[in-house]
Amino acid sequence: MTTAHLSPPAGPVEPGGFDFQRHAWFAGLGAVGYARVPLLGIAKPTEGELSLLLFRLRMAASARVRHHLPGDIGGFAAAITTGDRSAISQQALQDLRSSNLAHLLAISGLHMGLLSAVVFSGLRLILALHPVTATRWPSRSIAAGAALIAATGYLALSGGNVATERAYVMCAVALCALMIGRRAISLRAVGVAGIIVLALRPEALMGPGFQMSFAATTALVAVFGWMRDFEGEVIPRRLRPVAAVVISSAVAGFATAPISAAHFNTVSHYGLVANLLSVPLMGVLVIPAAVLAVLIAPFGLEGIPLWAMGLGLRWILFVAEGVSNLPGARSFVPGPGGWVLPLLALGFLWLLIWQGSLRWLGCPVMVLSLIVWQATTRPDVLVADTGTLVGIMTAEGRALSREKGAGFIARNWLENDGDGVNQSVAAARWVKNTTGIIHLSGKRAVAAFRDCRRGEIVIASVQMEPDPAWNCRVFDPIQLRETGALALWKMPKGWHITTAKEHAGARLWNSRPARGANR
Repeated sequence: MTTAHLSPPAGPVEPGGFDFQRHAWFAGLGAVGYARVPLLGIAKPTEGELSLLLFRLRMAASARVRHHLPGDIGGFAAAITTGDRSAISQQALQDLRSSNLAHLLAISGLHMGLLSAVVFSGLRLILALHPVTATRWPSRSIAAGAALIAATGYLALSGGNVATERAYVMCAVALCALMIGRRAISLRAVGVAGIIVLALRPEALMGPGFQMSFAATTALVAVFGWMRDFEGEVIPRRLRPVAAVVISSAVAGFATAPISAAHFNTVSHYGLVANLLSVPLMGVLVIPAAVLAVLIAPFGLEGIPLWAMGLGLRWILFVAEGVSNLPGARSFVPGPGGWVLPLLALGFLWLLIWQGSLRWLGCPVMVLSLIVWQATTRPDVLVADTGTLVGIMTAEGRALSREKGAGFIARNWLENDGDGVNQSVAAARWVKNTTGIIHLSGKRAVAAFRDCRRGEIVIASVQMEPDPAWNCRVFDPIQLRETGALALWKMPKGWHITTAKEHAGARLWNSRPARGANR
């Protein structure tokens, strides 16, 4: 029991933007908010005891890791072992994002794959040491089964978020293929994993995690398949491990960079260098040390492998900080239009899947998607769905009507514009009554407003009763609640207005029940 302040999940901050209502609907969230007092339980829960037990185990493991590794290193270690990111600082998070190393923080395909590979390789090596187990036992199937059990335990320990579930499915498909004697790494396996993930979570298709992980996996499988089928020895045998790291980092980086830029509006220019300096250490030191720590933790001996794990994570954080501080380490790009990512995916898949010389037709399609992206125009005016913030595009960038407040909306608008400034800088660009847009913030401003001219648009942050004699259009929170956020384009004959509700359509997650209906 508690006292909480709740509100319905908010809609997109602009038409076509990220729809949190859709996300909340699929996540089973009916409301969001905050509480000022602790949550108290009046009785022992009768349902979900297993999930509570796993949660306690996760938190206990996270505390134990952070006991041995304090600071950001311990927070990093807890994040990649238990999914608990609460102990890592905002500065470390920003450094990882700016250097394109934030994917190392999320328990995804890299971590799940490395864990499975360590368990599979280690057990198969042990079985190969004795003649009986090496010649009479199906060592590969046994090792694959043990790796699948380890991956399942990792899924439970990590909290089982969407990215981890997706990575687990992909690893499970590969390990099951090994157990029945089929090729583990193939485009067919990637396709089967994609079908399973979409059958379990169809909404994942719209998320950056699904798109980036399957883009990277598909590209890596296709490229290494081409290299395997190529006749002749291009790379000397001794240099193949190094070449594999360089090629995999470069291929995965190129495959995911456009998708990352489309969703997060940033480009890390030194991301390839940072990954080359960091990713090999994850496979050579960090993940093997984590596996060893789990195996000997029941005996209280996890300190030494965690210390070794901390050395690797300390280096990764050092690389992230150094790369993020380089001049021009990161730049901002505007958000793409709705056709960009579908065109890009079509060209990408055509290039990788089609056989023969016709596969190169995928390249012009990908180039076309980038041209369409470059030609995307941003709205001249954006209006928040609460009426508390207005943004007008100027020659210097978007000007915001407020220096403080509605910070989440302001940050998203500026990011979608490809503008890296903060809200206070954008607010300094604001000049009143120069474009026909009037923003009235607060009750006093609304009460003092007297008249408007034809063609002007008035945005009020509180409820407003317009005078019938006014020759302008008024939007207040009551109207904006029905329309959602607004995007306006200046046309020769006036303003063209697009609403978030029109763009999204009538969906299960944004349809409001009729008055008196049971909720």
